[in-house]
Amino acid sequence: MKRVYFLCTGNSCRSQMAEGFARTLLGSQWEVQSAGVETHGLNPMAVQVMGEVGIDISKQYSKLIDLDYLNSCDVVVTLCGDARDRCPVTPPQVQRVHWPLPDPAQATGSDADKLRAFRKVRDEIYHRIENSELFK
Repeated sequence: MKRVYFLCTGNSCRSQMAEGFARTLLGSQWEVQSAGVETHGLNPMAVQVMGEVGIDISKQYSKLIDLDYLNSCDVVVTLCGDARDRCPVTPPQVQRVHWPLPDPAQATGSDADKLRAFRKVRDEIYHRIENSELFK
């Protein structure tokens, strides 16, 4: 079984959505986890927008990077510059990929504006996982 790790700063939005999509899209050939360089809790808007596409991430939780899992991964995907810059060094056989996505938790305005930001990032994550050669 192959392993993928999705990392961002707080493991609250982007990496959680990526974990939810990857579990659904990649099937049993991949072990999927997400983590952060810090833990900020699971963002309720991430749960909401993933629910809109039929994926329940409400049982997921914010976790710190597990070095044993990190070092045994086939692919590590960082979803923000902070995670890319602060992620521990990995062995050469671990393929590292960076997907620079905006943090939807930083969106301002009304709740509708914030939800639009979450949906935009959610949809980008979906397309990247669905179309990536990494997971073929």
